[in-house]
Amino acid sequence: MTVIADRAIVRQRHEIRVRVLDVVSVTDITPLMRRVTLAGPALEGFVSPGYDDHVKVFFSPDPDAPVIPETGPDGVRFPDGERPQMRDYTPRNFDPERLTLDLDFVLHGDGPASSWAAQARLGQKLVVAGPRGSAIVPLTFDWYLLAGDETALPAIARRLAELPAGARAIVVIEVADAAEEQDLASPADLTLTWVHRNGAEAGTTRLIEAAVGRMDLPHGDAYAFIAGEADMSRALKKHLVETRGFNPEWVKAAGYWRLGVADAREPH
Repeated sequence: MTVIADRAIVRQRHEIRVRVLDVVSVTDITPLMRRVTLAGPALEGFVSPGYDDHVKVFFSPDPDAPVIPETGPDGVRFPDGERPQMRDYTPRNFDPERLTLDLDFVLHGDGPASSWAAQARLGQKLVVAGPRGSAIVPLTFDWYLLAGDETALPAIARRLAELPAGARAIVVIEVADAAEEQDLASPADLTLTWVHRNGAEAGTTRLIEAAVGRMDLPHGDAYAFIAGEADMSRALKKHLVETRGFNPEWVKAAGYWRLGVADAREPH
């Protein structure tokens, strides 16, 4: 299919900088979603123009003594035998005046990121790098479909906040239960559907695809953003393209994680 010029996705590359930041606030947004606010002069020059951007976050074995990497012509390098575990996270909020960066963590009980967030406290340091690049989706589509599990909430919330009045957004989000719903404000004309696992293991349901499948979607050219468990994202993209007639160039399906596999981000 041919992409209309004013609906082309613009891709930007950024200089990769490693930043050592201080934890200045820890806030529980819901029982299972914790926001950690990082700050420091190292955030000078930080850019994140895309709602689906991600920074690399480094989790050292000792959270009170993070391993600091060096950057060079070959990229990021750590001391021999001291390479920490890394995960990708969407910058939820960045304040260039206060030089603060918010990252939202799902407290799912295992893994280096969730374990770090569960113990995070003021005064600790965290090492982040990036974003490496951004994909800028124009505001010229007739409407937008945003769908994902709780790992996609930071990106979806950012997109909703930046959509202008008069835009139309259809949003489906899967969370553990009603207590995990967040207040997602948007100037856009928003139709928001929450679906709840209610005890089912994350990644084992097809609640999002079923909810979208029941919808009478608007006419016109749409851009779809899907993120969360990799198989879910892939299946929903297939449904949108093959059953609903979406232009595949206007469907971003990102596998932020894969059921049973650690550190398996699979952007598509």
